Amino acid sequence: MAASSQVHDRARIHVKAGGGGDGCLSFRREAHVPKGGPDGGDGGRGGDVVLVCNDSLRDLETFRRKSHFKAGRGGHGQGALRHGKDGETLEIAVPPGTEVELEPDGTRHDLVRSGQRVVIARGGPGGRGNKRFAGPTHQTPRFAERGLPGDETWVTLHLKLLADVGLVGLPNAGKSSLLSRLTRAHPKVADYPFTTLEPVLGTLEANDRQLVVADIPGLIEGASAGAGLGHEFLAHIERTRLLVHVLDLKPLDGSDPAANHATVERELAEHDPRLAALPRVFALSKADLVDQEARERARDEWRARLGPGTPVVVTSSVSGLGLEDLTRELVRAAPPEPATDEAPDEAPPETLAEHRVFRPAADRGYRVERIGDRVFRVTGRGVERLIARYDLNNDDALAHLERRLRGIGVIDALEARGFEAGDEVQIGGVAFELDPSM
Repeated sequence: MAASSQVHDRARIHVKAGGGGDGCLSFRREAHVPKGGPDGGDGGRGGDVVLVCNDSLRDLETFRRKSHFKAGRGGHGQGALRHGKDGETLEIAVPPGTEVELEPDGTRHDLVRSGQRVVIARGGPGGRGNKRFAGPTHQTPRFAERGLPGDETWVTLHLKLLADVGLVGLPNAGKSSLLSRLTRAHPKVADYPFTTLEPVLGTLEANDRQLVVADIPGLIEGASAGAGLGHEFLAHIERTRLLVHVLDLKPLDGSDPAANHATVERELAEHDPRLAALPRVFALSKADLVDQEARERARDEWRARLGPGTPVVVTSSVSGLGLEDLTRELVRAAPPEPATDEAPDEAPPETLAEHRVFRPAADRGYRVERIGDRVFRVTGRGVERLIARYDLNNDDALAHLERRLRGIGVIDALEARGFEAGDEVQIGGVAFELDPSM
């Protein structure tokens, strides 16, 4: 199984959920019914923008051609209690291994299994029609709510390959040749550095198990700091469960294998300390270029250097030497997939989550400040969205808004700052006078 010729690791897209429809201001108009009462319907909810993990995709190529996405808008309410239609949800397919970051607040979603879904932009709620506000003390409300706009944001998509085993090493260490012999993949192979410029996947089948093996492009010194394509290459290793460090027994450039080993291990640890903790298998490659005595000596030296916890296998992709031993070590050392057939009520809570979410703490409150002699400003997402629902030139709507502000504590907070009836209040860029005593 070979990777596609182009692997696009990152994409930046703009998404906009549908706005909610407006509620309707309407009264029944029927013959012989002089006071029919309010009958305005509600506006429909705007459509969400949803990312769906689809295992038929392998890269982010599609987002190079289109980067703006918009869901459907909710319909407006109408008279006779006819409610607006909800906007259509927009589904955007992404490949497994996609990490999604919402740029405004840094919330991240980790999509790794086919079928996982995450709402990245929620549709705006529809406004309520005037029928919703009718009651014993206010039987003819002459206002309705506006629908609110849907979420709108930039989203960064970062694709990290899903592989059980990652082959790491310096350029031209022999990783591509090993992958082609161990699996059905056909990576580009040649005797010069940087043959592999993109990760390549292959499937290793042994003992009724399948392991996905990734040939990670060669690392260079400084990769963890971004040298070359370091960040892109190293990111692909983060999801692997086992690393095979491939070391050339006889480098073409005459470099010291021990120094080459130290370079790769240092770059892995500096990129992410968790990589240093992954289990390792050590493969000494290109053994056909040295005699048997040199192979055995190198094997013994590296076993002593690395300790008993790291298997050392001498390999040759040309002659096939050590490939069966390496396969056995990979199957033995690669941790098995977590069991997925547990009953839901027996599974630990963390395994029941549809996907991993990393969300920073949110500020759900509001802030009141005095900015002039008789001018006050109130800020906060919730209270700003509340203001957007009403026509403040409508006396009925303004009176209802004042009651809502009193109910959530904004009026009390204003009065604590010295607010008096008739002072100007600014919320969400809208300035108006409040007189809660009316």
